[in-house]
Amino acid sequence: MAAGLHAQRRSGPRLWVILAACAGALVIVASGLLFATRDHGSPASATATATPKLTVLSASPTGPGVAAGSSVSVRFSADLAPGSPLPTMTPAIPGRWAVLSPSLLQYQSSGPLVAGSTESITIRGGAGGVEGARGQRMVHTVTDAFTVAAGSTLRLQQLLAELGYLPLAFTAAVPVTSPAQEGNDQVGSFSWRWVDQAMALGPLWTPGTDNVITKGAVMNFEAQHGLKADGVAGPLVWSDLLTEVQSGQGDPLPYDYVVVSKTLPQTATVYDNGASVYKTLVSTGVAAAPTESGTWPVFLRYTVTTMSGTNPDGTKYVDPGIPWVSYFHGGDALHGFVRSSYGFPQSVGCVEIPPANAKVIYPLTPIGTLVTVR
Repeated sequence: MAAGLHAQRRSGPRLWVILAACAGALVIVASGLLFATRDHGSPASATATATPKLTVLSASPTGPGVAAGSSVSVRFSADLAPGSPLPTMTPAIPGRWAVLSPSLLQYQSSGPLVAGSTESITIRGGAGGVEGARGQRMVHTVTDAFTVAAGSTLRLQQLLAELGYLPLAFTAAVPVTSPAQEGNDQVGSFSWRWVDQAMALGPLWTPGTDNVITKGAVMNFEAQHGLKADGVAGPLVWSDLLTEVQSGQGDPLPYDYVVVSKTLPQTATVYDNGASVYKTLVSTGVAAAPTESGTWPVFLRYTVTTMSGTNPDGTKYVDPGIPWVSYFHGGDALHGFVRSSYGFPQSVGCVEIPPANAKVIYPLTPIGTLVTVR
């Protein structure tokens, strides 16, 4: 009995040691958990320090009918890095991107958007693309497209007048303060450059309304700039017009105009910058094939060509070697033709001129020259 009692008594200290060791282990585990929590932070602090994703929040303008004076801008979801690659414009517009804020770019153009053109803004993603302030890149390239509204007839006339392609001058009430506004209608007034011209062409002119005077001026402009001379002011015409008005070049040619009188004796008078510079007898169409009265622009010219058609009696004619030809209305043309005399109806609709005289007139009738028959 004594031996057993002695053994039980010796086991007491051992239990105390075991319990102490367990308590120490719990303290170590708790300390480790506390250390781990402090080291890695809470979920809220992890979100705050994460690198923000770089995307395009908005690009403007967009869609059709955009005004020529609109500004172009791109807003990002995060700040951009200094020196980041910038968006590109297609077709290119003179100007540069300006940083309005670290996440907002605006294109500051040195000219207006071209009327009728379709423009694209490309914001490149991936390697070599737009870069964020923390080195992040957009995953995908973003493209925004918009179409500029067609230019107004009034502004077209104002530009043509400013450049000298019309027999009228335009004076703006207030000068354009920004090149970006050149495509917008301006407040101002038109005035005839020459009094005699106004008497002949006055009834054909209305500001803001499409008319033959404007069409002839557009055709003349197109011909001088290597464009199709159809009298339609498309994006190419507007682009060249705006470029020319900014450079201040203007029309290098005088303004020519031809008046054909069907009153006997029939004549053709050529005006150069409002002054009569040449007059000759001519022959217009016979009663069965008259030369129509009206005003039209010259649209096709030949130094020499073959003319063919049908006579009033139904027979066909083919006349080679017709010189100094300027077509102005369908098959009607100013051209040289040998006759024993002139001054009365003899042709099949054309305005026939003594060949030597037609040679003088030909250089004064470039594409777009107005011809009035009355």
